[in-house]
Parts: sequence; structure tokens; C-alpha cells
Amino acid sequence: MENDAATLYCPNENCQAANPLTHKFCQRCSTPLPKNYLWAVVDGPSVGSPGEILADRYLVIDKFVLLDTKPGLLALTPEVDHLQPLKAYLRLVPYRLNVPQVYGVLFLADGPSHREILLLEKPPLLTVDEKIQQVRLGNDLTTAWRDATSMRQLNWLWQIAHLWQPLASEGVVSSLLDSDVLRVEGSLVRLLELRFDAATLPELPQLGQFWQQLVSGAKPAIGEFVEHISLSLVQGKINSTDQLIAVLDQGLAQLGRSQTPTIKIITKTDTGPSRQRNEDACSPPSGTLVSKPPQSTALAIVCDGIGGHEGGNVASNLAIETIQQQVQQLTKVPYDHIDPSLLLNDLEKAVAIANDKISQRNDGENRQGRQRMGTTLVMALPVAHEMYITHVGDSRAYWITRHGCYQVTLDDDVASREVRLGYAIYREAVQQSAAGSLVQALGMGPSTSLHPTSARFMLDEDAVFLLTSDGLSDFDRVEEYWETEILPILAGETNITNVADRLIEIANAKNGHDNVTIALVHYQVQYWEPEITIKAVIPESYSAKTVDLASRKPDATLLGSPNHKTQVIPDTESARTPSLPLQWIVPLIFVVAAGSLGLFVKQLRSQSGRSPIFSNPLQTQNPTIEATPAARSLANLSPGWVIQTNNQISLGKNQSLPPRAFLEVINIKPNSQPASGDLLVSMRVCPNKSTQTSANTNNPAGTSSVSSNSKPLPEEKTVLLLSQLKRFGVSVLQSDVKSPCTTDTQPPAIQSPAPDTSPT
Repeated sequence: MENDAATLYCPNENCQAANPLTHKFCQRCSTPLPKNYLWAVVDGPSVGSPGEILADRYLVIDKFVLLDTKPGLLALTPEVDHLQPLKAYLRLVPYRLNVPQVYGVLFLADGPSHREILLLEKPPLLTVDEKIQQVRLGNDLTTAWRDATSMRQLNWLWQIAHLWQPLASEGVVSSLLDSDVLRVEGSLVRLLELRFDAATLPELPQLGQFWQQLVSGAKPAIGEFVEHISLSLVQGKINSTDQLIAVLDQGLAQLGRSQTPTIKIITKTDTGPSRQRNEDACSPPSGTLVSKPPQSTALAIVCDGIGGHEGGNVASNLAIETIQQQVQQLTKVPYDHIDPSLLLNDLEKAVAIANDKISQRNDGENRQGRQRMGTTLVMALPVAHEMYITHVGDSRAYWITRHGCYQVTLDDDVASREVRLGYAIYREAVQQSAAGSLVQALGMGPSTSLHPTSARFMLDEDAVFLLTSDGLSDFDRVEEYWETEILPILAGETNITNVADRLIEIANAKNGHDNVTIALVHYQVQYWEPEITIKAVIPESYSAKTVDLASRKPDATLLGSPNHKTQVIPDTESARTPSLPLQWIVPLIFVVAAGSLGLFVKQLRSQSGRSPIFSNPLQTQNPTIEATPAARSLANLSPGWVIQTNNQISLGKNQSLPPRAFLEVINIKPNSQPASGDLLVSMRVCPNKSTQTSANTNNPAGTSSVSSNSKPLPEEKTVLLLSQLKRFGVSVLQSDVKSPCTTDTQPPAIQSPAPDTSPT
């Protein structure tokens, strides 16, 4: 219980008045009073007695739960190298929805000795008494399991599966097998702290054993499903997290049919009190309310332009226009035919196309260095029971539920880069000079050096997603006002239109230094437990593309001006030069740049196979080849076989395959609707002169559907249903027939039409 005599000091440095703990706003200046609850990592029975105040600042709430009574002051932060366990927390910052982040260190003197107690942010807490702000620790997963819906139960397992590899790479995967550490907060799995692995690292069979204890409490619809995957883990039939995630995705897709979402979107943009023009842009247009249904697609985009007059506004609007065109094509595909990983990839490709249009506009107008225009971007695309978020720059996405407000994007700025590299605690990093300078934005260079972050979230409860430019998010305004301004939407006490207006007012009154643009996405869900029992289909093997969010480092063009708050800077080496953690940031390529730019550091995307919480697998690549090619037909189509089109096949998005095109089968897997009995076939296009000629003939614009001199990326495949192949007319080549796929020539990539570079 909290100390009645304790006070909470106003974080406003010009006020710092003492307030009762129950107050939400300062009684003197009306500044919001944050309740920064902390988790103390202590070897012992407790950190202190409830009601005790440590270091004249931290109020002991429970054995290991503290409250910072002086939230306006920075916590003590030792050198990172001094406390080696800190680095695991810092390098796992891309997974901070699940993994706690470091708040600071508490130094306690016990006689002649001193203790250093690690303080972690935002432990999962439940409010016991709203009036007196009494809280208790949230339930562990095994306790909360029985009361959860089947959708939430699988959602929790899905998150754990995504966490396995990144935690294993940091030597802390034991945390996912400890019921005391593994807590839940609504739909989120939250770790109280990290438990470091012993000499013998845990493996997936141990995860299966841990999950077996959950089978008895699983809802009837998924009891057999959870039992099957748990046993498959123990027996080694599921031997990779990619396989595991694929199976869980199947289960969630089946449960998603019992969930009916209703979505409303509102956007607002404002020039602000101190700017002469608005360089931001949004979609839908400012003030427009979109509802799904009746509309078939709901997409929200916020862009914050960079580049001043006739620069930032052009870039932000060009990005909006391009993204809308691209996503409109993506959403024409029925959800049951969507592969989540391919959709994430397509969203990133849409961002890349927008980037190249802006970059080409810059090149055409001879804009160089600081004169180049650019924009940040954050967008939200709700699809069935999932929310897809893609972002570049420092425009943010927040996820608000009845349990809390969570920042789900990580700024592409210097401060975040310092944390990801394990150099500094975030609260310390943001105090450094140029901490908010961007390391990437759209339009600064070619898309080959751009690394957007795409994520997807399983939604099993009502939620509000806030997309915002830094005009609102600066100075923690969202964290200060979400509870009083946004949370009432979920309680039905107000509507998103009124909240949008109020957030613009707060941004202008409390910040006011920049344009401000927001989008609110209100996701309401009705769920009923399915009467059927879902089945688990275990793929024989699974090879996936994994995206290491922590290792994505752009090679940005230098851009900045003292007249603009936002700057894009190169990804330079930190001023401090600690040894870099090899298991996290290898490989690095060091490039010597000319002139005053000096040494630049460009970190390549990691190929280590670590799978983060929001990365998703591509389709299965099964190398097994049929041993009896004489019996080849579409009825027993297998990976490695070569097929030939008899007719032109439309692939959508202005792409097509001409007659007589050769394709090599990469993978075959069940469709997301197992009852249909259909199969998804992934193929690559093989080099063929007739293919290239026909492609050009069928494209009067002169843009070839198949480019003979392009080298395809692994994710660029043609994916069709087996029933479509049969309908279009496809021949299977026998093993003794020589085909272009058997040559050493690199196969061509299927290309989208060339981006439109005409002026807006």
C-alpha cells in the first residue's frame, strides 16, 4: 500500500509542487502527473518495506514494485559497460512491447557496501482501487490462461514464438519458460525481467514441455490444437520457430472467422501557431471520417514533410498519393488468400516506390544535400483480426487499450540507434545533442538504402491506434494525455472526432513548435467462441525471411538546416567507441566517404535467422524433389518441377505472365482455408527469350513484366492457387525436357510498372 504521507512532485521544472499520490494533475499548474511504476531487479526477498522511500525518491509499493515520486528528474544511469546485463535489455528495445526497458539504477548503501539495483520501466500492474490508486502485480500467464478466450490464448503463444529467437540470441530465452517472469497485460505477453540462460541453452522441446501444462486449460476450440503443437515441439516435429509461427498463424486465421471488426478512422492536420505553412499530409483527407463497413478498405497515413517551402509539402503529399495507389491494389485480394509475410513485404515495397518517386523528383530538380525534400511516414492497415503498421522516420504509432498506452514504432533517430547498439539507456540518450535527428526518411536516396519497419499485431479486444507526427508526440504529450483524452473512446464516453480535435488543441497549446497531424483508428471487435475444433497442420520444413528490427540501419543522405527541427543525418559511428556486440550487429560494412563526411557506418540487415516479434515468415521452401518424374502432373506437383504457361496469366497490379513462360516451383503449401482443399504454389520465373518478347508485346507502355537483366530477391515470387494454374492452363515439363530453369543464368524478377515521375 502506498504511503499516505508520500507526495508526487510535479515534473514541470518551473513548478515542482508536491501533490497527493491520488492526483492526476498538478494542483498548482495543472501539468499531468505521471505515475512511473518500476520493477526492481533484486537478489533477495524484497527491495524494501511497503511505504518506505528509497534514495529520497522511490516509494516502495510492493516487494519489487516502486513508484518514482520525482518523475521530472533523470534517474541515475551508470556507464552501460559497468553493468553488463544492461546490454541485453537495450539491444532488445525493438521488442519493448514484451521486454521491459531500463529506467535507471538505484544505488543503496548497506553499511560499508553498496548495492546497484536495476530499475525497469512499466511492469504489468492491475489497478485494485481507482480512488486511492492502489495497484498489484498482473497475473502470470498460467494463472490468466483459463479465463482467456481461445483467440487470446493463441495470441499469447504467437507472441512467445516470435520472441524465442531474439531472446535466444541474447542468452535470455529462459525468460520464456519461467512462469514467475512470464506475465500478461490484456492481450500482451509482458516479461517482468530477463532471466539469463545457464551453460546449456533451452531448446524448443523445452518450450513444448512448458506449453503442455496449458493444454488442460485451453478453450475447447483449440484444446486439440495446443496439444498437437506442444507434442510436436517435444518430439522435434516442429524444429524451428518459423514452423511454429506458421502453424499458429493458421490457427489464428481460423479463429479470426469468429471475430467481426468494426473500424472507424478520422484524421486531422493543422499548421500550428508558429509555422506559416503546413508540410504535413494525411489520408483520409483531414476531417474525413471513414467507416469499415460499409467501405471495404480502411487505411490511415500520416506524413511529416521535410524540406521547407515547396519541399516538405510536396514530398508528404506525393508519398500519400503513391501509397494509396499501391495499397488499393493490395487490398483487392480476399483476406483468405493473403499471406501475412507477403503483405508486409508488399507494404514495404509500396513505401520504396514512394521513396523513389520523391528521390527522382529531387534529382530532376537538382536538389542536393540539405536542399533535398523528404518526409516521414507512418501508416496503419487493419486486415481482419490484424493491424499492419509500417513506418519510416519519427512519426509514431501508439496502441491504446484499456490496459495501457504502448508506443509500437521505434523512431529512426540517433537516440534510438544508440539504444539498439547497446551504447546508452534511452532516457540518457535523448539528452545528447542531435538525439532527435533522423537517420532515415523518404526521398533522401534510392530505396536500396531505405529500411522501413513493418509490423503486425493480433487484435482480440477493442483498441485505438494513434498515428501522429512529432508535433504532438514531442515532450511525451501522448503519454501525458492518453488516459484522459483517448481512453474514453473505448468506454463509449466520447467519439474519435471530438478526440481528434482535442489532441490538435493539446499539440498547439502544449507544444506549438511544429505542424501537427494525427489519425485515430478505432477498432471494435465482437468475438464468439467457435463451436468447431480447429486442427493443426504441421509443415514438414519451413524456411523463412526474418527481419531483425534492431539491425536495420539506413545509409541516409545528409540533410539538415538550423531552421528546421527535423534533420536527417548519416548513420555515423557513435562518439563513444565501445566494442560492438558481434552477435547483434555483424556484419558491418565501413565506407570511407570523401571530404568532411568522414567515416560512415552502414549496418547490413542481419542474416542470422533471428525472428523478431513482428517479423513474419515467407512461404515454405521445401527442397524435396519427386523421385519418379515420369508420372509428373498438376495432381502431384512438387517443389523443383518446371511448368510452362499455355495462356497469359494475370497476376494483378498490372503484372502478367505471357504464354510459353517457364516457372520453377519453389514451394507448395495449404491454402489458409484448409477446407477448400486448395494449395498455394510459389514459383520463380525462369529466363526465356519468348517470355521477354511476349511481355513487351503485351505491355504497350514499354514496361516489361519480366526483366531479363534483373536479379530477383528471394521474396519476389509468383504465388497462385493450384486451382488457378489448372484453370489458366499449365503444362508440367517432364524430367528429360531441358528448360531454361536448369541453366546457370539468374532468373528474372517480375517487375511492377516503372514509377510515375511526373510532377504533382
